[in-house]
Amino acid sequence: MSERIFPPLSSVNSPSGVQPGIPINRQPVPDSAGGGFKQILNEKLLPELKISAHAQKRMQDRGITLSPTELAGIKEAVGKAQAKGCRDSLVVLDRMAFIVSVENQTVVTAVDRQSLKENVFTNIDSAVFVTR
Repeated sequence: MSERIFPPLSSVNSPSGVQPGIPINRQPVPDSAGGGFKQILNEKLLPELKISAHAQKRMQDRGITLSPTELAGIKEAVGKAQAKGCRDSLVVLDRMAFIVSVENQTVVTAVDRQSLKENVFTNIDSAVFVTR
């Protein structure tokens, strides 16, 4: 008892609503957000970066704010560190630095430019420099 099952030929039962054999005109969708494929792919592949309560307090105390570009740079740096098998990384930007738990995707603490000169960073296994 081997009966063959054939898909329906009508467009009503087609999941896309298109009849088989009829060409589809596909127009490129304009990128209105200005992000491009690479940016969208990175946003989907890289998990959301969390900022610990301690890091938020340090950022507030030191007047550190992040632009979307800087945040994207940190995410990208964490992705690179993760690809290399790092666990705790120092991510250095132009005017600030962050200690990030790569495993947890969490910013642990934040340091401004002035404090960079005075600090010794311990318990890290890598450093990633972000240039934009």
